[in-house]
Amino acid sequence: MYNSHTTFVTSILHFTAFFINFALIMQKTISDFLNAINEPLGGVIVAVLSITGIWFTFRTRGVQFRMFGEMLRLLFNSTENNSSNTNEKNTKRVSSFEAFTVSLASRVGTGNLAGVATAIVIGGPGAIFWMWVMALIGSVNTFVECTLAQLFKSRGEDSFVGGPAYYIMKGLHNRWFACLFAIATIGQFGLTNNMVQANTISSAFTQAFGFSPTAMATALTILTIAVVFGGIQRIAKVCSVIVPVMALGYLAIAIWVIATNITMIPAVLALIVKSAFGLDQAVGGTLGMAITMGFKRGIFSNEAGEGSAPNAAATANVSHPVKQGLIQTLGVFTDTLIVCSCTAFIILCSGLYNCGANGIELTQIALSAHIGEVGKTIIAVAILFFAFSSVIGNYYYGESNVNFLCNGKSYTKAAIQGYRVILAIIVFLGSLMTIDIVWALVDFFMVIMTTCNLIAITFLGKYAIILLNDYKQQRLAGKNPEYKADTCKEIANETECW
Repeated sequence: MYNSHTTFVTSILHFTAFFINFALIMQKTISDFLNAINEPLGGVIVAVLSITGIWFTFRTRGVQFRMFGEMLRLLFNSTENNSSNTNEKNTKRVSSFEAFTVSLASRVGTGNLAGVATAIVIGGPGAIFWMWVMALIGSVNTFVECTLAQLFKSRGEDSFVGGPAYYIMKGLHNRWFACLFAIATIGQFGLTNNMVQANTISSAFTQAFGFSPTAMATALTILTIAVVFGGIQRIAKVCSVIVPVMALGYLAIAIWVIATNITMIPAVLALIVKSAFGLDQAVGGTLGMAITMGFKRGIFSNEAGEGSAPNAAATANVSHPVKQGLIQTLGVFTDTLIVCSCTAFIILCSGLYNCGANGIELTQIALSAHIGEVGKTIIAVAILFFAFSSVIGNYYYGESNVNFLCNGKSYTKAAIQGYRVILAIIVFLGSLMTIDIVWALVDFFMVIMTTCNLIAITFLGKYAIILLNDYKQQRLAGKNPEYKADTCKEIANETECW
């Protein structure tokens, strides 16, 4: 057994080395080809995500608005054991809050610092308004996909496992389609996206503190290995500490900026609205560019409808699938309406959004204008927290789908160990370099996984609505909602955990 596992891992490493060498040689040609596909399909996906968001908002009667109070109530009670199944109590499981922080760790990344700045530069301040609109509309997609992930989850060794690959397989009974999603997710979140995150951390610390890129690559790789080799249990524990600290810390900085510039806030809000509707073209891009950048920024940041968050949502130990669906919806608001808005107000209150800088450089310049040169250091530290939490959150999305592809076979553990080794290599290389093909692959895999997920939730969304009605009826009766498999009798055989 040991020799077979060793051979399997060695084969994976050889394939990875071949892929990287091939990519370096062919990156320009491949990048151009992938970008030619990504651009038109990316626009279509933004439109479809918006349409599905509007459709599910109508079908659920605006669950993301009218049940906001229930989301907060569930979040504050989410560390308790919410399982109604006595077989699951007192076992090693992931709490609802921990599952929430794992998904939020992936959502809240360097894009919240750099991506918002880019949206403002290209689309004008009005892009922020449309970013908010996309979060409000698209958040219902997260409710549907995360409720489905809970409904169709399976039992794993250390936690429940699930996600779009599982509900595509169990709900649509199409394994090849589920495998396509799984492969795209591993490529997007498990590998290419993490190379980008690692490079951002290394670059920020090299510029801010003069650290050697090699030293940063080594330290970051060791830190990543220490967390991911502990599996979902350790990842969940680390995220449950890092995510609240980084989110509250960044929020505190933004509140201080707003408080010290309180007289400017009405003008900043007016600027956002004017630019959003093309009423003041001198301050930014055209109306079309503001909408496009706002929607793209919102979708890229909060990942609503992409099929990423359900991988974490499925791990939670809850008594009813809707509980985790509602909590994960709150994650979209946290990411976009709070964290992204923090960056937007820091930049717009500085008045430097059209100074010629872009991305993370603009965010650093803006914060430095408020609090001095220490602003650059604060942003560098924020990047460490934001990006590293994304690395470990993204890693788990990949592991969940490696599990799915292996389908419980004897080589599952070896495959996961091999995946962890590859991640370590990716993080190390990403800390030292970026290549054009990585960015193209990030977008390409995102297009594939989002397309697969949108098709799945379109056909399976009816079950999320049935569960929502069941949840509301139990709440109105004064009960702590508990889901029973016979609520959806036609899929009772596919919901093994209920």
